[in-house]
Amino acid sequence: MASLAFDGVGKTYTDGTVAVANVSFTIANGEFVVLVGPSGCGKSTLLRMAAGLELLNSGRLLMDDTDVTHKEPQDRDIAMVFQNYALYPHMTVYDNMAFGLQQRKMPKDKIEALVRETAEMLDLTRYLHRKPGALSGGQRQRVAMGRAIVRHPLAFLMDEPLSNLDAKLRVQMRGELKLLNERLGVTTLYVTHDQVEAMTMGDRVAVLKPVKDAGESNLQQIDTPQMLYDRPANLFVAGFIGSPAMNFVRVDLSKEGEALVASVVGTGARIEAPASPALSAYVGRQIVVGIRPEMFQVCQPEDAVFNEVVPVAEALGADTFVFFDIDSPPVDVNEASEIESLTAKGKNRLVARIPPAMTPLPKVRLPLTVEIAKLHWFDPSTGLAIRD
Repeated sequence: MASLAFDGVGKTYTDGTVAVANVSFTIANGEFVVLVGPSGCGKSTLLRMAAGLELLNSGRLLMDDTDVTHKEPQDRDIAMVFQNYALYPHMTVYDNMAFGLQQRKMPKDKIEALVRETAEMLDLTRYLHRKPGALSGGQRQRVAMGRAIVRHPLAFLMDEPLSNLDAKLRVQMRGELKLLNERLGVTTLYVTHDQVEAMTMGDRVAVLKPVKDAGESNLQQIDTPQMLYDRPANLFVAGFIGSPAMNFVRVDLSKEGEALVASVVGTGARIEAPASPALSAYVGRQIVVGIRPEMFQVCQPEDAVFNEVVPVAEALGADTFVFFDIDSPPVDVNEASEIESLTAKGKNRLVARIPPAMTPLPKVRLPLTVEIAKLHWFDPSTGLAIRD
């Protein structure tokens, strides 16, 4: 096992496209870290850098404090698991798992022991004689995992290994992968575009964002899944983590006596803001409030912050998601620095999670209030969270 550190790494292609810029973080020995973000945010490029398949334009890559930036892939003792399994179709499961060890000229009896031990761990023993074409998607994925595990590498690199599986099998494999990582204790860097997958699997999660300039950084925040959810660093992280996504509303902050009041732009709706020195510094300015769907509560009309007609309600059994529009300009979380200059007049669609028993009838208004203590507040010019 080994720690893995990205030290200010960057990658710009010859056509000027910035794939990765100024990314720095360390994966501790035995830690499972997930890279997550939208397409083009650099997560797969970072994985390929770690593997030695992509050259860096700037920065360093360290394993156990040793600079491996210019080491060849075969000299890094890292195993990769790919999205498309990359199994040899003409070989049996046994031969697929043993191939890398055979290339290293390992004794046959040791190969036999390692392959059978790994096959038993992954419940593949009964399939060792089969070829990949006779296996299900989940079984093929376990073979790909076994081929990596059997090598006993210093680190695993996984590039969206579950994306080809159906929804039910993905949930099952998520649990199996997490248990397997805890058992092996191998340093793992895992790439996914699925934030639910990231939140359920990672010891820590790194949220990445596409950048246009080499002076920026793709890395927006790296923390435990719960901290990303409870204390997002900026608008982008807040909007990306959580399903359904966090709602964002523009408000004018004012002071009435000793109380701070946030008035929703365009609607007149008023939200009491918590007493906070950091928020007080924004009195007289427009800021952004973030409301997660579960922060809404059905209430009496006289207590409502929002009381709108619900055009769409999604009943999911345990919960119902209701969607409603307010006459307030939407917030673009991908270009936080441009929020103040947006002047478009339009509807802002919000979503609330409510108990199924309170699902409204079609075309009926639903009075909703919000949990003030759990709201998130953001500076519209920087996109950063406002906190004491």
